Parts: sequence; structure tokens; C-alpha cells
Amino acid sequence: MTNDFDFTPPADPDDANKDDDAEKNPDVQSQEIQHSQIGALVPEHVARGVFSTGAVVLNGSHEFVIDFLLRMTRPHQVAARVVIPPPVIPRMIQALSDNIENYKKRFGEPKLPDAAQPKPDQPQPQVNAQELYDQLKWGKTEMSGTYANAVMIGHTPTEFSFDFITTFFPKSVVSSRVFLSAPNVPRLLESLKHSWTQYEKKLKDNQNPPPPPIEPESFDTTQF
Repeated sequence: MTNDFDFTPPADPDDANKDDDAEKNPDVQSQEIQHSQIGALVPEHVARGVFSTGAVVLNGSHEFVIDFLLRMTRPHQVAARVVIPPPVIPRMIQALSDNIENYKKRFGEPKLPDAAQPKPDQPQPQVNAQELYDQLKWGKTEMSGTYANAVMIGHTPTEFSFDFITTFFPKSVVSSRVFLSAPNVPRLLESLKHSWTQYEKKLKDNQNPPPPPIEPESFDTTQF
């Protein structure tokens, strides 16, 4: 993956009259920097990662938020929050789809044990975003989340790993590492697809936007 950055160094007054452009803009110089993500630094506090048993995907106007949950205790906890710019989401969907297909070829269909399968005739409780988040427990650092503009996905027979990466110059850094049990990964994929469809619909609707609402902007929520 290669990202281009514009780098503006301090201006040198002695070079202000080198050419016509310099005469017009004597205080501005620009240089294109090629940043190549060859390997990402993994900070010590991120390397161990966190385990998750489910996720909530939210989309706003400028970002997607994935809240990875740990539902093994009461109240349920937010294990990690990752903030991702919209252009990354289709690439994440494609990468996750490819990983699931590779997993199926090697290990078969990732599925929950029969005892954990939802019953077809059993209605699932419906909660809105506010009700859901009122029930969650947050750590001191999870609420603001971490930013990522790339993701690396891997898998073993039992779980998938997600390395969320900030690819800023001069060094790519893993900002969050999350492990998700293999049977839950297809549901994450469906949540991402559903949330992306919602986002695309909002973009289309905004081509002829109604009068702006008085209320603060809300997020659409998809969970599993």
C-alpha cells in the first residue's frame, strides 16, 4: 500500500527568487513524499490485542465506528473502538470476504455450535442505539477510540485477527489489534455490508438534501 503526502518544509528566504513561481509564492515550497507501508510498528501496549465476541458498526457523515464488544460478563464491555474513514470500508469488506473464502477452503464453514445458534422461531430483542449503549461498560480509553486508515486481516482455525493501522508518514503503526472468534466473523462482514449500504443511501439522499435538522447528527447502528 502506498500513500502520497504533501510535505511543506520551512521556506528559505535566499531561495525566494529562484523562478517565477517562487516570486509569486516566496514563502511556499512543496515536496511530494512517498510513504510505503512495508511493515507496521506494533506498540507494546497494542501487541497483546483484545478479544471480542461481537461488534456494533456505526456510520456517520465522515467516519465509520466499529465497537468490538466482550459479552462474557455483565454488563457487556466495549473491548475496543476503531474509527475508520469511509473509503477504507469497501476495501475492508473485500479483504474480509477473501479471508472468509480462504478459511472455508482450509477449515470449512465457520459456524457457531448448535447450542449457540439462534432459534428461527425465537424473536430477537430489538433495541435502539441509545438503549444498547446505556447497557455497555466503557473503559477509560475506549470511548474516544483509535483511528485507522488500513487494516490487515489474518486467521487461524479458531479466530480471526484484525490489525488496524494508521499509515501516516514516516512510519505505519498498528493502533489496535482485535481477535474475533471465527464463527462471529461472517456476522461482522454482514454488519459492515449493511452499514455501507446505509451510508451509500445517505450519500444519494443528500444529493437533494431536505432542510437541515435541528437535532444533533445521529449515527446509524448495525450490531451482532
